[in-house]
Amino acid sequence: MSPLARMLDRAIARYQARGGGEAYFNIACNFTPSCSEYTRQAIRAHGAIAGTRLGWRRICRCTDRDAHETRHDPVPERC
Repeated sequence: MSPLARMLDRAIARYQARGGGEAYFNIACNFTPSCSEYTRQAIRAHGAIAGTRLGWRRICRCTDRDAHETRHDPVPERC
């Protein structure tokens, strides 16, 4: 893992440890894994740039604040 990917991984881990979206934005993620975990997995699988891009696209899709069911959306094997 590149230094940038390690830095992003640690930042996401701190965000998750402090409560993630529920603590910072008072919302729950519409997906499983959560958007932060998805981004973390994408960075580990595809590198810092491509993983961050995948994570950003996922966050942009997470717009339904009143969703009653979570949807399973795993990290793609290829991006």
